Amino acid sequence: MDGKVTVDFALNDEQRLFRQTLRDFADKEIMPVASEWERTGRYPAEIVERLRELGLFGLNVPEEYGGLAADRVSYALAFEEIARAWLGAAGLFGPHSVACWLVARNGTAEQKERYLPRMATGEMRSGICLTEPGAGTDLQGIATTAVRDGDHYVVTGAKTWITNARVAGVLPVLVKTGGERSPRALSVLLVETASPGFKVTRDLPKLGYKGPESSELVLDQVRVPVENLLGGEEGRGMQQILGGLEIGRINIAARAVGVAQAAYDAALGYSREREAFGRPISDFQAIQLKLADMATEIQAARLLTYWAASRSQATGGRVDMEAGMAKMYASEVAIKCALESMRIHGGYGYSAEFVVERLYRDAPLMAIGEGTNDVQRLVIARSLVSGKGRLGW
Repeated sequence: MDGKVTVDFALNDEQRLFRQTLRDFADKEIMPVASEWERTGRYPAEIVERLRELGLFGLNVPEEYGGLAADRVSYALAFEEIARAWLGAAGLFGPHSVACWLVARNGTAEQKERYLPRMATGEMRSGICLTEPGAGTDLQGIATTAVRDGDHYVVTGAKTWITNARVAGVLPVLVKTGGERSPRALSVLLVETASPGFKVTRDLPKLGYKGPESSELVLDQVRVPVENLLGGEEGRGMQQILGGLEIGRINIAARAVGVAQAAYDAALGYSREREAFGRPISDFQAIQLKLADMATEIQAARLLTYWAASRSQATGGRVDMEAGMAKMYASEVAIKCALESMRIHGGYGYSAEFVVERLYRDAPLMAIGEGTNDVQRLVIARSLVSGKGRLGW
């Protein structure tokens, strides 16, 4: 040992510049309008346009198709910074980024050439189409079927909680392709939303996560060309989707860090300004203890998220345990920090005039999305018991 062994937790110069660009954009163009646009239900079209200009729709698209080909830590930074300003704005390109990853990682050469250049620019937007009214965590329980009919599949079923369904041009849809002989065989079809029989039936009312719509849709005998079978091989859908969800969990973990940071920033700022008994409440030990706990847990969540992202980048393969840990812990921290920030604000924290009220409504989503936290605990435990997951660096 030469005494020079270190563990480097620092971002590189490119990542720092990327983060600063995103932070400036979020502070100047998203944060000032987020609460009002959410309250009035105004669709953030201007933010979408700026996301396109910044190339954020192409985060997971290879450079050869016009994308940013961002490393995994930069991918996490994007969602952390945008969600810090408004979780809804991060949703505008979150599921889209997972869809891009699915096509880039699993698509045929023709599928990549046809879709990725337009997805990279945001000209063609997307999401992920998995959940059904009777199947959420248990994706094997989906009922949507795709029956081969010549050079097409005929798709019949219903999906729910699909973000960006109304604005998407193409959606990766999880379907059953095995028929009666192999009822558990799942595949992913790239369904173009202009296809006859594809219909968004309604937008679901939500507690938080306003901005992007989350919708129910039906597929009524939608004819999808066989060449739109992701990867060109039936029965690989579950494997493809699980890989996508893992990348999505890094996305969700980073968003949770952003929401938690916003809650802390609001609490710290308010505690310095609000006076009680002739002193700022930040002088009182009860408030200081809350701030210390929040700051420590946010930093732990951030490091866990960056660790999962860097492991994903380094291995190039599955990091179920790391992504599960990051998503589970960061989302719980976001919920806790939103509540603690509300308590520090007192009565004002319950007012829609203060940002903490929105954060309190947004935070719970991340404990549910991309697999509930109880599911993440099972994923982590199975990785540990099987010996595939190891703690440490």
